Amino acid sequence: MEVVCQMVSEPLNYRTDGEVFIKSPENVHLGENVFIGHGAFIDGYYTGPGVTIGDNSWIGQQCFLHGAGGIFIGRDVGVAPGVTIITSCHTLVGCGPIIRNPIEFKEVRLDDGCDIGVGAIIYAGVTIGTGAQVAAGAVVIHDVPEYAIVAGIPAKVATFRR
Repeated sequence: MEVVCQMVSEPLNYRTDGEVFIKSPENVHLGENVFIGHGAFIDGYYTGPGVTIGDNSWIGQQCFLHGAGGIFIGRDVGVAPGVTIITSCHTLVGCGPIIRNPIEFKEVRLDDGCDIGVGAIIYAGVTIGTGAQVAAGAVVIHDVPEYAIVAGIPAKVATFRR
């Protein structure tokens, strides 16, 4: 197991199946029995709340977690391979180049027991409720209620778990 990161006072404790990149590890907080798949990139960001991953959660291969606005992942959460979680976005001010507009930072929350499907994208400011399921390839731009199953672009509630 090779972990690419800067030196920290306490080593991060997790299981993996290969190389993982953790940027700003001082802002990455992991619970017990966390798995992070090979090729995952977790950016704790140099300022702000960073990334917290709860006990018994699973982060799939080649996930990208950008913690500038804060990412909270609860307990027993599954995040499938290739998921992207973004916590910042450019504001849309005027008609000039978007890249020159100010950046907003917003927390993303994945509450206990939820599951995120392969290749899903979760945008800044979204909360995925307890026990909710996000389908593979979904683009989530709004909050997802507890135990909802969402799919599509943009993601919409298809049904609820019973």
